[in-house]
Amino acid sequence: MAIRFTDPQDLSHAALEEGDLFAPRFDAQGLVTAITIEASSGALLMVAHMNAEALSLTLETGEVHYFSRSRGKLWKKGETSGEVQKLVELRTDCDQDALMVLVEQTGRGAACHTGRKSCFYRRVAVSNGEAMLSPTGETRLFDPRLVYNR
Repeated sequence: MAIRFTDPQDLSHAALEEGDLFAPRFDAQGLVTAITIEASSGALLMVAHMNAEALSLTLETGEVHYFSRSRGKLWKKGETSGEVQKLVELRTDCDQDALMVLVEQTGRGAACHTGRKSCFYRRVAVSNGEAMLSPTGETRLFDPRLVYNR
């Protein structure tokens, strides 16, 4: 049974920002940004996207689903790797065009397909007028070549 959401066009600005109806504002591609945070630590794990089906499945099953823009399809986080995300809480921002997904990260604790806890394992710095990346020191929790057969 798919969960129905209120159409944001049916709501006034005040109702959208202050009301009690969930009316996610999907973009022109039918997606909403999902910022995923580990509930226990507050660590930013990843940023992805959800379509209506992924959002509905997440709310129905308690396991987080996303929509992959690069693959053009729905995916359940951890389906291949075992690094499933259990939904703890779902929040929306003021105008309902972004979601904060609080999760319990299962498996070895890696949210990133590179085998790290977080997808944000590099920092940006400017050196001699050029933007460069440097590692944060976050280590791999698994070898992605073994998990994904790459």
